[in-house]
Amino acid sequence: MDAITVPSTVIVCENMSGCRARSAAASSARKATAIAEGITNLRFEQGDAQVHPCPEGGFDVAISRGGIMFFADPVAAFANIGRALRPSGRLAFVCLREMARNEWFTVPMTALLGHQPKPSATAPYAPGMFSLADPGRINDVLTHAGFQNVRTVPIDTSMVYGTDAAAFILSSGPVRFYLRTADRFTVDQARERLSAALRPYHEPDTVRMRGAWWVVTATRPRRRS
Repeated sequence: MDAITVPSTVIVCENMSGCRARSAAASSARKATAIAEGITNLRFEQGDAQVHPCPEGGFDVAISRGGIMFFADPVAAFANIGRALRPSGRLAFVCLREMARNEWFTVPMTALLGHQPKPSATAPYAPGMFSLADPGRINDVLTHAGFQNVRTVPIDTSMVYGTDAAAFILSSGPVRFYLRTADRFTVDQARERLSAALRPYHEPDTVRMRGAWWVVTATRPRRRS
C-alpha cells in the first residue's frame, strides 16, 4: 500500500499490491511533488494494506484508483481498510471489468503473445488486474469484509496514449514482466508487432483504445447505539 493521507479525513490507497509495494523512493518523490505544489497536509505511508496498522476509525473515506486487485487475501485487506474507517465511513475505488472489454490490454498482449489473452479458467480470482472483474465477486468480498451498501457502476472510457504508445506499453509492468528474459532482438521484434497492432487506433497526436471499469462504493456500518 502506498498511502496518501489527509489527517483525520481521507486515506488514499494507490497501487496496493501486497508485498509488491512501491519503493520508498517513489513515495519520497510524491512527497516532494506535493510540497512543491504547496500541499502540506499530507502524510505518506508505505505498507501492505492487508496488515498495515492504520489507526482504527481514523478516517472518513478510503479511495483507490486501480490498485486493489492484487491482494493475496482481499477479504483481509478490505477488512483492515474498513477498520481504519469511522462508523458510516465510505469506501470508493475503481477496478477493471472483463478482460475482453479492455482493448488497451488485449490488443498489445495479443500482439506480444501471438494469441488473445484469456482469464484463467482454473483461478479466475487469483491476484491480478482482473481479479475483481466480476461484480458478484466484489459484493462477496466487501460483504465478508464488513462493508454494506455495496454498489458497482460500469464505466466505459478511452485509454489515451501519446504518439509513441508502443514505447510506453513496452515500459509497463505486465509487458516488462513478459519480456524480462528477452534479448535485444526479441524486444525489437516485440516493438514492431506492437506498433503494427496499435496502428488502427492512431488518431492525430494520440492513440486511443477502449477501457472498461467498475466504480465501486460501499460504507461501514453505523455504530449501534
